[in-house]
Amino acid sequence: MRLAGRDSRKLSRKHIRFEKSEDDSMPPFLMKHGWFQRADSLPLDEVMAVFMPRGRSYTGFDQVEIYCHGGAEVVKLLLEELLRSGARAAEPGEFTRLAFLSGRIDLAKAEAVAEMIEARTANSLEAAREHLTGAYSEHIDMLRNGLVAVLAEIEASIDFPEEEIAPDGGKTLADDLEKLIEQVAELKDSYSSGRILRDGFRIVIGGRPNAGKSTLFNLLLKQERALVTEQPGTTRDYLSEWIEIEGVPVNLIDTAGLRLGGSRIEKAGQNIARKLIDKSDLLIWVVDMSRKRWRAELKSDLQDLKANHILLVGNKIDALTKPLELGCFSPSAESVMISCRSGEGLDRFSRMLASIIMASVSDMTSGLIVTSARHKQKLTRALSRMKKAGRMLKRSESPELIGFELKQAVVELDELTGRIYNDEILERIFSKFCIGK
Repeated sequence: MRLAGRDSRKLSRKHIRFEKSEDDSMPPFLMKHGWFQRADSLPLDEVMAVFMPRGRSYTGFDQVEIYCHGGAEVVKLLLEELLRSGARAAEPGEFTRLAFLSGRIDLAKAEAVAEMIEARTANSLEAAREHLTGAYSEHIDMLRNGLVAVLAEIEASIDFPEEEIAPDGGKTLADDLEKLIEQVAELKDSYSSGRILRDGFRIVIGGRPNAGKSTLFNLLLKQERALVTEQPGTTRDYLSEWIEIEGVPVNLIDTAGLRLGGSRIEKAGQNIARKLIDKSDLLIWVVDMSRKRWRAELKSDLQDLKANHILLVGNKIDALTKPLELGCFSPSAESVMISCRSGEGLDRFSRMLASIIMASVSDMTSGLIVTSARHKQKLTRALSRMKKAGRMLKRSESPELIGFELKQAVVELDELTGRIYNDEILERIFSKFCIGK
């Protein structure tokens, strides 16, 4: 259990009694053994405790950590005693928020703490770790310093109007700004990969009832997660699980079969399926190749689907009397023929799936990847200001107006790292943290 604040050592000493042979104080960074007692001196648990002074703790404030036995009731009893003695329960992310407010970390590093905790794969963990160690913040500071340097030249022409910017000097400033624009744009565009690393690549398995969706879902999971029967409409709701493909976290979703008719419950499941398909990164549309009318059904289905990316999977080819060509669906559509029953074509399907996912992410090990929607928003706004200033600079417009746009771009970058912040920004960020972080 963690206590932070100026009275943390004083409060903990009300309850912890160390071995009689030891000094009764709590010197910094010395873990000591003792007993946690109630106010009436009744021992509640055997503990270890350590004190970390202001400026040298995780939060940057005086801090005490108590290591007790991990049973839920033990922790509850100890926590209740501390609260009765004057402590209060921490809010979500409050310890990391204190670390930011004390200046120990910037806002980008604080957000990286949550990303570390939520990381689902080694690659997403590595990206979060690069943010936490400062490579990402250093890059933002480099862009900011370059922008401030251009702004300083513009403001110099305002303060000393008799020394106007020479034509060649104006071109140099425009070139410098253009390079910064390219770097900010590249960083902003990395969010398409960063979002997948943080939130996962969403794959929805869709198709008509009894096409083999749930069987394919189980094969990808390598476990019997979904109920599989010969009866159409078995899946009424959707099933969601996480897997890892080539180091990318993948949210795999099995949906109810789409068809006309069905019960009221089945129709509700179909409505949910359509919403999930609309939000998917990839739709795997499973086709039952043993059905005589599969071509007409597929043509109708494709007209109705609104997915961003579709991979057509022809299933049950083991039931065909003669083989079909791979491009039988459409010359332009990505497709693969498989048999979930015999395993035929599954290796090719797995390779194709991995290729699609990897094409959606760039260098996953680089720390210079935007994984936060808030950061993308700030970079987008900064980029818009910078581009506007660049156009004005090339047209030799008023330096006051150019300077204003560049100042606003700097503000956007400062809000990204926390040089400028308000309570609303902090509340929005730290409310997503879990308790105790």
